Amino acid sequence: MKSIRSEIHIQAPAEKVWAVLMDFNAYGSWNPLITEISGEARKGAKLRVKVRTGERSGMVFRPTILNLEPQKEIRWQGRLLLPGLFSGEHYFRIEQGGGETVRFIHGEHFTGLLVGLMGELLEDARDAFIAMNHALKMRCEQAP
Repeated sequence: MKSIRSEIHIQAPAEKVWAVLMDFNAYGSWNPLITEISGEARKGAKLRVKVRTGERSGMVFRPTILNLEPQKEIRWQGRLLLPGLFSGEHYFRIEQGGGETVRFIHGEHFTGLLVGLMGELLEDARDAFIAMNHALKMRCEQAP
């Protein structure tokens, strides 16, 4: 198993950060990692997620939402082709800080036979996660 974990502090209330994360239709206008996302935001629902890392063209996944706790966490799992080949459990977590500050934790756990062959792709993914975190921070900290 390999994991990516990143975090950033955002000067905005959890409600605002959550609202931005749940506005799937707007992802293409601000998110450098997840350029498209569609589907119903509920536990057990399937999403359609298009991601872009580094210079690679986008890849489309159809993950299932494993957990959805408003203003706290959304977690989904997707896989490549067959079970056991390559799976990723992606998560966005919001932790309340002092006042109107939150800590946004963003990561993914990768499992499967192909994980060892995905070294460069996973490094590009780490950079893309960090870029998304900064874009989310900018979007949330803008005046309403």
